[in-house]
Amino acid sequence: MKTFQKTIRLKPYPRGFHLITDWIEKEFPELKEIQIGILHVFIQHTSAGLTINENADPSVRKDFETFINDLIPENYSRFIHNYEGPDDMPAHIKSSLFGNSVQIPISNGKMNLGTWQGLYLCEFRDNGGSRKLVLTAIGN
Repeated sequence: MKTFQKTIRLKPYPRGFHLITDWIEKEFPELKEIQIGILHVFIQHTSAGLTINENADPSVRKDFETFINDLIPENYSRFIHNYEGPDDMPAHIKSSLFGNSVQIPISNGKMNLGTWQGLYLCEFRDNGGSRKLVLTAIGN
């Protein structure tokens, strides 16, 4: 059994949904040492999230952004937590809905995602800054 763990820092991304699959594979070459296992990806933030979805058509990511902003608007009059601006409380709720971690099978040293799947960073703040991910790979 092999176990690897690494914390990586992503560059700052603008608000939206961003594919980070290739970046993780580049920054975590230890994946190549695992033939069968699991990769756990955890984001250490409360105003961003992670999800797996369509990796080919960028309009899917744009539609995610449009829908989630319509669902949880910044101008919701009943929010009282607004110390860091109008996008802060909506970002916390969005983060809870999408979640802060994903698990991906590892097969033959690579993430075993479906043909049309990719890992998204869901950035919910206008200026969220650099985000940290904890990557943990376990397997044989």
